[in-house]
Amino acid sequence: MRVPISVTLTGALTGAMASSALAADVKLSIEIPRLSVAEYHRPYVAMWLEGADQSFVGNLAVWYDLKQKNNEGTKWLKDLRQWWRKSGRELTMPVDGLSTATRPPGTHQINIPLDRAPFAGLAAGEYQVVVEAAREVGGREILRIPFKWPLKSAEVLKVQGQNELGTVAVDLKP
Repeated sequence: MRVPISVTLTGALTGAMASSALAADVKLSIEIPRLSVAEYHRPYVAMWLEGADQSFVGNLAVWYDLKQKNNEGTKWLKDLRQWWRKSGRELTMPVDGLSTATRPPGTHQINIPLDRAPFAGLAAGEYQVVVEAAREVGGREILRIPFKWPLKSAEVLKVQGQNELGTVAVDLKP
């Protein structure tokens, strides 16, 4: 049973390619819902950028169990099936600046500078921020939030999750 919690992913893409002198970040805020279940495990979550054709552009973040002995937490990364096929199996975890520990229910934020991959040098076109979550003894969910690059006007984009994620929103500001 799911206990309602507002779940948001807020990304602010500011100063998009307007000036290299301005330091801008993509600010992602993800709230993991609190689930009322007999056996709760924190979800593994992967966030990445795709082209409109779902081609992989670059990783944004991966949250997984870093505390397992001998890096055992990596064996469950395959449960993030879409991310695993697109990028995960190519990586040796942990990856500095990309991978961090799983997060408990609540709101969590990350910042990605626009002058770093995958946003640095991003060609004009249509893209998607993709968020995939998988939980042991639980479910799996993937949400896509499409946007156009470069940004021409501010817009807020929202998608509603059903199980492992709730509302996912991207707040885009040029």
